[in-house]
Amino acid sequence: MKNSAIDAIMHPESLAVVGASTTPGKIGYTVLENLVKQGYTGKIYPINPSADEILGLKCYHSILEVPGTVDAAVMTIPAKLVPQAVEECGKKGVKGLIIITSGFSEVGKRELEEQIVDIAHQYNMRILGPNIVGVLSNSDKMNASFAPYLPLPGKATLVSQSGALLIAIDASTYTRGVGFDKLISIGNMSDLDFADMIAWLNDDPNTSCVTLYVEGFKNGRRFMDVCRASSKPIIALKSGVSAHGAAAAASHTGSLAGAAKVYGAAFEQAGVVQASDLDNLFDRTLALSLQPPMKGDNLLIITNGGGVGVLATDAAERYDLPLKFAPAEVQAELKKHMPEFGSAKNPVDLTGMAGNEWYHDAIKFAYAHNWVDGLVVLYCETAVTDPLEIAKSIKSALDESGTKGKPVTVSFVGGERSEKAMSWLVDHGIPAYGAPDTAVNAMAALREFARMKEMVNESVAACGEEGRAEALKVIEHARAEGRDSLTEIEAKQVFSAYGLPVTRTKLATSEDEAVAIAREIGFPVVMKIVSPDILHKSDAGGVKVNIKDEAAVREAYRAILTNARNYKSDANIHGIAIQEMAPWGTEVILGSVNDQTFGPTMMFGLGGIFVEVLKDVTFRVAPVATSQALRMLAEIRGAPILAGIRGEEPRDRKVLAETICAYSNMILDLADEIAESDANPVLVYAEGKGVKVVDARIILKPRP
Repeated sequence: MKNSAIDAIMHPESLAVVGASTTPGKIGYTVLENLVKQGYTGKIYPINPSADEILGLKCYHSILEVPGTVDAAVMTIPAKLVPQAVEECGKKGVKGLIIITSGFSEVGKRELEEQIVDIAHQYNMRILGPNIVGVLSNSDKMNASFAPYLPLPGKATLVSQSGALLIAIDASTYTRGVGFDKLISIGNMSDLDFADMIAWLNDDPNTSCVTLYVEGFKNGRRFMDVCRASSKPIIALKSGVSAHGAAAAASHTGSLAGAAKVYGAAFEQAGVVQASDLDNLFDRTLALSLQPPMKGDNLLIITNGGGVGVLATDAAERYDLPLKFAPAEVQAELKKHMPEFGSAKNPVDLTGMAGNEWYHDAIKFAYAHNWVDGLVVLYCETAVTDPLEIAKSIKSALDESGTKGKPVTVSFVGGERSEKAMSWLVDHGIPAYGAPDTAVNAMAALREFARMKEMVNESVAACGEEGRAEALKVIEHARAEGRDSLTEIEAKQVFSAYGLPVTRTKLATSEDEAVAIAREIGFPVVMKIVSPDILHKSDAGGVKVNIKDEAAVREAYRAILTNARNYKSDANIHGIAIQEMAPWGTEVILGSVNDQTFGPTMMFGLGGIFVEVLKDVTFRVAPVATSQALRMLAEIRGAPILAGIRGEEPRDRKVLAETICAYSNMILDLADEIAESDANPVLVYAEGKGVKVVDARIILKPRP
């Protein structure tokens, strides 16, 4: 069950095609034809009970009749025949199965799919598929698929959940000039999944970058763990992230936790670079497969045209690589390679007079300089220069610089001559693009990869108290009453058990008791309805603030009860919470969902009643290190508010980050209990003065 089975699938020395057909146009014929005509050098065994020869190869009526060993089998037979074929492959000693056949879980036949996996595992076999196109490998000259041909050779490997898209990408590799060593279709992922393939590809000498087309995962956390452990860049395009069809949620966090945000957070925490669309997937794959990561923030742009330089400058800011002026000594040296009216600041404009020599000398110096972390070279085609000669000057300058380990991307803007020059550059390991912003975006991918690799191994220190036993008592009490949510007071008890700083709150079940509690806590106080049937208290008129005396307590008590009964006449009202009125602070929200793919997931954003309107939130999969939490604070559009603007003191971001860490540990520890939760608002005070959780909500997971 170890990698030997995947080795057999990816590097088989012998392949059986179970369901090989004598009829051109059928998949069983196409797979066999592809193996024969596209150069596979291993042994090929067609299996067909009613044929003796196909395409000049001896045909066997059963795999059990094949002499010697068979490493892997490709299946193209009808779904109902697959279990028996899997059994026979197991008896033959086959290690890996490539099941192209469809008609399993994708059409509701999950039991049939589980059956073939069970049989395979009994014989220590692994399954790729079912419902796949197959496997294509340039390094093995193996097209074990019904895709038309092997892709343009390259250093990347694509793993795709969509078979149709894989076939389209296969053809596109030639028109786009982006090569792949392997294209792997994984279909239903009944057995082998993304994580298995990434782990295997991390040791594949023919793969320098792993490219993913993702529709979903079965085990998101395992995917994250494998990606963190990978030494190679991984880039993913995730489909199915629109809001259409999102389920209604009881908490603010649940309503805001779209697939795009949660997957985006998971990819970042796992060190996976994201692509925005299919074009971007190709562009970023090219850079990540050919160039090293960009390990610092200093990007230098060298160009012969001011217009493309400005476009690249705009793109650098857009893609989080804002340009800085080059140091004086760098500018002084670069001035030697341009006319007097050129600019050495950054972008470095060599002007339209730049020829091979100026390009060569400027690049050779800049690439070797310690200040430069990444280099983007732009060229606008002119009548006085030959694009191919410019390309060769770029390559020779990089080679002669004596420097390695820094990334370079290039953009040539021009006609057919420029296209040929860019193809030459790609053939020589330098990613080249037809637009300056694309070259900058590719460099941004190399910087993102380096940044994320620095972050993925951050440890999560213990934050807050270990309060599981105390929290479970509260939860069990609610479950015993048949409730699937906690009251605010109960939720605060759970929060407090994990060290979250909640406001002091007590439950009153009568006016007199409310007055007594208010006296004990001290005026002013806040009063809120406590009902498992009223989760959004403000909507029900169930909140009164700044209550300053006993008469106001009695008046508020009666008004809240009346409003609650008008809002929901059959609501189960436990009483009214009397709470200390915390001083004013900046309102933020903390929250969680128990995502079906990644499990406990943490949210942070600006809080209060407008959170669902502004949607200024960010997510992380729990647990969240304090250092990660600090980055969350910086990601929202409202970050300047926390930093202090217009004379306001900076907010206590350190304690807020520690609170996020503690919250994330709580939801991870109680993952089997908590479905969704909010702390909203959380008041954040000036630096050094901490935070206070004012309101709390916990929705429980239903028990089976």
